[in-house]
Amino acid sequence: MRVLARRGMVASPHYLASQAGLRILRQGGNAVDAAIAINSVLAVVTPYLCGIGGDLFAQIYLAGERKLLGLNGSGRAPQAATPERVRALAGGTRVPARGPLAVTVPGCVEAWEQLSRRFGRLPLPEILDDAVHYAEHGILVTRQFAGAIAASAGFFHPSTPARETFLPGGALPHEGDILVQPRLAETLRAIAREGAGIFYRGPLAQEIARSVQAAGGLLSADDLARHSSDWVEPLSIPYRGVTVHELPPNSQGIIALLMLQILNQLPAAPIQEGGAEYIHTLAEVARLAYADREAYITDPGHMTAAIETLISAGHAGTQAGRIGPNVSSLRPAASPGDTIYCCAADQDGNLVSLIESNFMGFGSGVMAGETGIMLQNRGHWFSLEPAHINVIAPGKRTMHTLMPGMAFRDDRPWLVFGSMGGSTQAQIHVELLTRLIDQGLAVDEAIDAPRFDAVAGSSAGGSPLIQLEDRFPPAVIAELERRGHAVELLPPLTGAMGHAHAIQILPNGGYVGAADPRSDSAALGY
Repeated sequence: MRVLARRGMVASPHYLASQAGLRILRQGGNAVDAAIAINSVLAVVTPYLCGIGGDLFAQIYLAGERKLLGLNGSGRAPQAATPERVRALAGGTRVPARGPLAVTVPGCVEAWEQLSRRFGRLPLPEILDDAVHYAEHGILVTRQFAGAIAASAGFFHPSTPARETFLPGGALPHEGDILVQPRLAETLRAIAREGAGIFYRGPLAQEIARSVQAAGGLLSADDLARHSSDWVEPLSIPYRGVTVHELPPNSQGIIALLMLQILNQLPAAPIQEGGAEYIHTLAEVARLAYADREAYITDPGHMTAAIETLISAGHAGTQAGRIGPNVSSLRPAASPGDTIYCCAADQDGNLVSLIESNFMGFGSGVMAGETGIMLQNRGHWFSLEPAHINVIAPGKRTMHTLMPGMAFRDDRPWLVFGSMGGSTQAQIHVELLTRLIDQGLAVDEAIDAPRFDAVAGSSAGGSPLIQLEDRFPPAVIAELERRGHAVELLPPLTGAMGHAHAIQILPNGGYVGAADPRSDSAALGY
């Protein structure tokens, strides 16, 4: 459903968070204030997707200056995290998906402060008020929340209060039950009162480090004190009259740009038609781009390939030449992830595209002691192989799936967009953009359209696997199989295909918002 408004617009994966963002706009806050308010409420009502123990990336458009900025609010590996040390502690060749060894420095709260201090209008206590209220007084558990707790309870770390918090009385909550989070309420109140310093250098920092080390992890108070976000310049490429902006590595945003650059070298007709050849082409493009991600993308201070080369027309032309009518032998297998994406626009034309995550659901399963904070497991993405580009190292940022998007037409903002979905995010960006630009769909139609994931690995028979929501015509599926794709059908409107949200900016300055039916989402304007 499309929502139209003149003065302000927000969209997020939960209706309570969207309401909080709209309240901030109506009380005189700007898009930055609204985005922080949305994110803070989501940390309470969707801790199975995000939380203040995770990382944040954002793009911010300042209408008065006609300037676009990027913020990398991702954390780094502990200083003690050498491949040898982690391998010895893990007793294996991979960083565990859950538990204290997967914990990296949480970047979210420091990123909030950077955004608020530089561009916000309202004080942090007012911005975080709804989040504190919902944590202290409780929320009604949704079906998605209850299902996430049931799926995750097995890895809640026993030495932390995680099980006590999310399984009150030792029982799984059900839809409609009330869940309170008093520890998190007090932490949010302290951050609102004293700022991010208390999280990275104060009592909260001490408790976070203590709890991780008590559980067997490496994160220290010094690691937290060293942390800072980085302001970065977004990357961009032109695509059919639109300039698409993504953040540079360690974000995987570069992969969406590479996909679009490869499509620039290919005939437009199949993309416009939207049939089996469209899906086949995007699948092959995605597999080539994700192979580059595996080979080259990591902390920019550790990269060996030039970013400009990876998204150049020359490199894309070489990749495009590898695409034929039938499936290739590439079978990249990407990891899922649970994330929130939200966007906000205010009456002055300022825009925020923000994405934040604990990585996999409730993250590491480690609650940081009495803080109520579930800590991310982003460290799982690191390799322990010494020759791998993304091998873990002290103070290193891992390759990151988070990627907020923005697109311009005629040098003016046209679309603020993004999606939850782990590795699938880059594909969702491209699917959304091609349906808007090439196929002429309205923004809500493009978000609602059936999705597919071509980097799901291999079938049992060894063929490259493509997962599709079960809403494509049987003839399309048959044609993909004829071309050599192994097809797996997923339920319609499944959260496994992410949930995207967007705000379109009209030529007259009005806004069109749309949120994804795959989540408890809402786009609201006034």
